[in-house]
Order: sequence, then C-alpha cells, then structure tokens
Amino acid sequence: MKYRNPIISGYNPDPSICRVGEDYYIVNSSFEFFPGVPLYHSTNLVNWELTGYCLTRKSQDPLDGARSSGGIYAPMLCYHDGVFFMTTTNVTGGGHLIVHTDDLNKGWSEPAWVDQGGIDPTLFFEGDDVYFASTSVDENGRQGIFMCRIDPYTGEKLTESVCISYGCGGICPEGPHLYKWFGKYYLLLAEGGTEYGHMVTLQRSDSLYGPYEPCPHGPILTHRDDQAREIACTGHADIMQDHNGNWWLVCLGVRTGSGSSAYTLLHHLGRETFLAPVVWAEDGWPVVGNNGKLALTMDGPLPGGPVKPVCRDFADDFRTEKFSPHYNFVRNPEMAYYVRDAQAGTLTLHGTDVTLNDTASPTWIGVRQKEHDVCAETEVSLKNAHDGARAGLTAFYNECYHYEIYVTSEKGCTKVCLARHIHDLFAVTASATIPTAEHVQLKIEADRAMYRFYYKTEQEDAYRLLGSGSTAGLATEGTMTMTFTGTYLGMFAERGDGVFRGFRVTIKD
Repeated sequence: MKYRNPIISGYNPDPSICRVGEDYYIVNSSFEFFPGVPLYHSTNLVNWELTGYCLTRKSQDPLDGARSSGGIYAPMLCYHDGVFFMTTTNVTGGGHLIVHTDDLNKGWSEPAWVDQGGIDPTLFFEGDDVYFASTSVDENGRQGIFMCRIDPYTGEKLTESVCISYGCGGICPEGPHLYKWFGKYYLLLAEGGTEYGHMVTLQRSDSLYGPYEPCPHGPILTHRDDQAREIACTGHADIMQDHNGNWWLVCLGVRTGSGSSAYTLLHHLGRETFLAPVVWAEDGWPVVGNNGKLALTMDGPLPGGPVKPVCRDFADDFRTEKFSPHYNFVRNPEMAYYVRDAQAGTLTLHGTDVTLNDTASPTWIGVRQKEHDVCAETEVSLKNAHDGARAGLTAFYNECYHYEIYVTSEKGCTKVCLARHIHDLFAVTASATIPTAEHVQLKIEADRAMYRFYYKTEQEDAYRLLGSGSTAGLATEGTMTMTFTGTYLGMFAERGDGVFRGFRVTIKD
C-alpha cells in the first residue's frame, strides 16, 4: 500500500516508536518548546494524531533560561508489563530523566533522574532487569554508548556504567536502541552527526555487553551520497515489528528547500519523521526502504485500517476553553497571559517587556509549519497599549531568527510593521501608517523560497503586501550556533495586550 513521507511533518525529530497490541505510538524531541515530548498515536502508521505530551508540568520539564535548542533531547518510549516508560535528557535542566504511566489519559509521573553523562537515553528490559544506555564519553574523551542497570521508577543505578560500543567509525555515535531479535542482541545507532552526513548503523552480539560486530553492508540507511536531495540528513532511527509480523523503521530526515528550479542544502521546516519498510535478509541483517534510502512516496504492507488523506491544516476560532495540543510555547509560559474567551471568540495575549528577541518566555503561541507552501492568517487589535506595544503574526525559529508582521502604537499613531531578526541584526524593514482601527487582518504566505507579509484594515477590501523575507534566513544551516528545531507560525504580543480573532494555517495546493 502506498503512503507519503514524512508521516509526521514539520519539526518532529528523533522519533521513537512503540507498539501496544494494534496501537502505535511515537514520541519526538521538543528542545526549548513546551509542553515537552509530543505523543502521537496511530493504528496504520500513516495517520497520526497528536494526543498530548509526556511532560506537561514545569516540574517535569524545567526550561527557564534554556538556550535555543537546549532543553529536551531524543526521547525513547517503551511499554513493559502494563506500564509506559519514557526516558529523555534535559540538557539544560537536570540531565537524564524517566517518567512512567499505566494510563496515558492520566498523565505521567514526576521524573526519576539518572546519574549518567551524555544524551539520547534508552531502556532495555530483560526478565527482571532493566538496562539504561546513552551516549557518553570515556576517560579519554572518546564518545561511545555506555550502559548500566537501573531501577526505572527511582532512577537509581544498580551497576556502574560501562562502554558497550564505540559505534561503526562515524562521528557522534548516538541515539542508541537495544533489541533482542533472533537470539541475538542488536544495537541501533545514529552516526555521522545529524547534518548531511547522518546515517543509521546496526551492530549485533551474543551478549548484551558485547562485543558488537557491525553490519557488513555498511550503514543500513543514509542519504549522505544522494544528489537528488529531496530527502536528506536521514538518521536517528527506531525499528519495530507490527501486529501483522511486518517490520518498520522510523527515522528523522529533512526536506530541503530544493525545488524544480533551485538546488540548495538548506531546510527550515525542521527534522521530520519518516517511515520505511524493513525486510530481513537470510544473514540476519535488515534491508531498509529502497536499499537504504527513502522516498517521498513509498510502498509497504501497512497494518490496521485504510489510510485516510492526511490534512495538515490548522484552525482555531477560540470558541472553546481549551488550547489545541498543536500549540506550543517558548520555554515555560505564564498561562495567565493567555486568555481564551469562548463566548466572544477571542484570544487575548498579555504582552510583557519580554520580547521575541529574548532568551526567555515571551507571550507567544504557535504551531509547527508543516509544509513549505502555507498561508497563516489572523485578525488582531491592540488593547491597553503603551507606546511601542506590538501584537501580530510571526514566522519564528528562535530568538535570533524570526520574522513578524504586527500592529503597533507609536506616538499616537497606529502602524503595521514588518520586522526581521537574523543573527545579531534586528530591524524594522517595512512599515505603513494606518487609520486607527479596531481590527487589522494579517497574513503570511510562504513557499520554498520566501515568506510574504500582508495586512488589511477595516477600510480596505483587499490585502496589501508589506514586505517579504527569504526562508534561508530561518534555515537551520545558517544559525550562529548549532540548532535542531524548525519554524513555527504563531501569534505574539509585547508591552500591551493583543486581542486575536481566529487563527488559521492552511496548506496551499
């Protein structure tokens, strides 16, 4: 049965997959965005519903002062004896942690912290023993996979951590997953760094502690030498067997800005979740996808019911009291600043002196940009606005990379402005004075190359183009520091209240 990649689009990296009966679950990294660790559910591996998050409280996911692309790294999800376990690393707030639940509808426990260095933890259950492995470094600074035995409910280490593998020769061996298949132990790794040399490697051993022999066919998945570049950076994978006995691999990958008339090694949507069928050869090693590569359209024996068309549009008329799980905040938000009025159909954002340029938690709320060609729209008015107050619509990567169109009050005048922040340069690049108006409609239209920013006042029938910004300005490859996230489309307010009526993100045909 044919399906399209990515199966979970927009910034959703480092997937870990878990099967419980005929239900499938995926978790992804969340970094400095809150809530932490999105949890998706599917019955056919193609139609995924965002059901919630594993880390929904500040006590589980402390992000105050977390740097961009700090916070939560590489979660791993598993199910054992009626209990779900999720382990991950908060690199700026405590290190490795494990949470658990026996009912996904009731939320997750407080964290149990594990005292082992590195990132990318995983759990392996065998009999009454539970093993914890992660990336770490030895006494000589060499990176490898270190493992110990633990109590998963308390995080207590029951043995010392020892190195079980240094990988297959690529830089940055990380993202470990341990399995026992066909009477042997298998160790799945990501190597080569999460950029354009990324790859998935596999080793196996007769002992959990090794020594591990590498797959003789080299990396089992990589796009490092693929010149088409429709999909790139594939790696950080997980493998599972579905309820029909077929095997699948999920991994991260990116869709570059390359189009029919352009070739570029830039991406701004973030690392996304891809799916590939797996077939086992007679020698006990797997063949992934199209001989170690993925495609945007693939074929495989999908489990479960029929595949439905995937709709990635988003709309919120603010007529309900609850926020959609698709919304995220930057770091730990103060929820008193986000007021939904279901009767009036408005969302009021109480802006503070914290701006989109700060490494803090501005009054901002957004959804992942899931395709290159999208249109985001809202209607906004300023209330209780001090001079310099701003409220509007933004394409946001992090505090150093964002574009926004907004309404502002300056010396008794109302303006609509376009501002752009790239590296250490922040400037208002276009503005227009408008009649003092109760409501202003704002729109962002995007394609692979550009974001375009429009506005319309109550006195006008058509949108006016205010200005544009290149998508390359929000691309991961161009950031001053190493970053791992993707672009959001969202609403914000600063130094005053913004009242929003409706928010829509529509995928353009």
